[in-house]
Amino acid sequence: MDSVVSLTPPTSFRLAVMAQKAYEMPLKVFEAPAPSHPSLSYLCLLVFEAVLEVVCVSLPGYIVARLGHFDADKQKFLANLNVMLFTPCLIFTKLASQLNADKLSDLAIIPAIFVVQTLVSWIVSILVAKGFRFNKRASNFVTAMGVFGNSNSLPISLVLSLSQTIKGLHWDRIPGDNDDEVGARGILYLLIFQQLGQLVRWSWGYHVLLATKDKYPEYQDELIEEGQYRYSDEEPNNEQEPEILISGLDGDTENDGDSNDSEDYIPAGRTPIANTSRASLAGSTVEDADMLNFKKGNFAAHGHALADSDPEDDILSFPQIRLRDETEVQQGVFGHVKKYLKFLKERAGGAMTRQYQRLPQPVQTVLSFIYASITKSVKFAWEFMNPPLWAMLFAVIVASVPRLQQLFFEEGSFVKNSVTNAVQSSGGVAVPLILVVLGANLARNTAAHDTPVDPEEEKIGNKLLIASLLSRMVLPTLIMAPILALTAKYLPISILDDPIFIIVCFLLTGAPSALQLAQICQINNVFEQTMGRILFQSYVVWILPSTLVLVMMALEVIEWAKVY
Repeated sequence: MDSVVSLTPPTSFRLAVMAQKAYEMPLKVFEAPAPSHPSLSYLCLLVFEAVLEVVCVSLPGYIVARLGHFDADKQKFLANLNVMLFTPCLIFTKLASQLNADKLSDLAIIPAIFVVQTLVSWIVSILVAKGFRFNKRASNFVTAMGVFGNSNSLPISLVLSLSQTIKGLHWDRIPGDNDDEVGARGILYLLIFQQLGQLVRWSWGYHVLLATKDKYPEYQDELIEEGQYRYSDEEPNNEQEPEILISGLDGDTENDGDSNDSEDYIPAGRTPIANTSRASLAGSTVEDADMLNFKKGNFAAHGHALADSDPEDDILSFPQIRLRDETEVQQGVFGHVKKYLKFLKERAGGAMTRQYQRLPQPVQTVLSFIYASITKSVKFAWEFMNPPLWAMLFAVIVASVPRLQQLFFEEGSFVKNSVTNAVQSSGGVAVPLILVVLGANLARNTAAHDTPVDPEEEKIGNKLLIASLLSRMVLPTLIMAPILALTAKYLPISILDDPIFIIVCFLLTGAPSALQLAQICQINNVFEQTMGRILFQSYVVWILPSTLVLVMMALEVIEWAKVY
């Protein structure tokens, strides 16, 4: 009996504790958040500050473009300049200073997450397109809008802003982590996602999803009918225009620059030909082959075609050519030097071909296979690489060699004070220039177009807009959020513990459609006005609430993943 009495107080105490915990559990939702987790109102303010910073930098570009001082050619020039110069500088300084050999192995999870995100967006866009009963062309357009999100301009700016405003994003595995290193790691993650997206966007997106009308069988009859109407409208005009047999003799110099791609050299301006006048050329019965050679520039001082002559004779006949001024003399020299180098190349190639043909057939087969493999690999690598990728590769090399990393980034060193600081200054221009061009692109894509609207686009334009927004900014987030949360909590990968990586992943799941899609739509004439409306709705109307929800979800996942 005493033993029963002695057990009664502990049992009742446990029941009381359990009841107290059950009562207090719902109230914990309303408790003040941890210092690393800002309150909802403060988080709204921080996200609004980050988005407003992006808007303030982009607004001047939008205004200047609407005033007519920032046309499409200038936008393209600045965008290309940014890709060729400033962005590689930003990539190198951010990556080479933060990476090391241990961190590189952890980045392998990024392609896997990219594949999952792309697959989820693809399935969602197909289901949405079927729900709206779109045809194949409209369905492909919705798929392109849903699959290809912006991983460059807007996310980079948001990540840099959030790294400076939201506290608690420091990675506890890095001693002395600070806001600058958080932003640098965020840019690294975004750049890897960006290059993967570029590869798929300009292959599958350009050639399949946003292909021209003639790629779809259901539009063949319409295109044939339009071609017949266009031919009947243009035929009378062609009869009224006199045919120009020889370019340049009637003052037509607009296409002079197009001859740079040809192998034959064409001197600038008119080159007098001995005993030949314009009247005699126009009225004489010259053979077609000779006339073609004359148009191509294959003529000598005495009017004989050089197409069938020996290249050495071309060099010897150069002093007899009469050029009018010093500029033409210089161009003539360069043109004949080019021909002579081509001749030497052909002679060397012929000698190598003769030596190759003397080899046994099995050896020729092996050498041909090796040569073709190397040529295709080099060609693919050269076409795939771009300045940002070269900068990323160089940054990885520098980060992998401690001596090189110390040489470029050690405080007080000569290279750091000269070369690295210069590259870092150029890299600081990249993000503001990206945002200025972003504002100009929005102004150009949302402005009224003079071209007539496609009847099909006018009929289903609103449905395309709604379907594209759902496929890009809403439904993929609802599916990817639980997947990212479970991945961050249970997968033993160190990079998943980095708070800025979780924020980057969430921002990419609901990011607006990529700006390059507008360029592809303009090239292939695919629902251009609807594309402009999608950009306006994505980047102006829905960007603030979307970013707020995505950042809140990312911070909740970060807090939940820390609880073991």
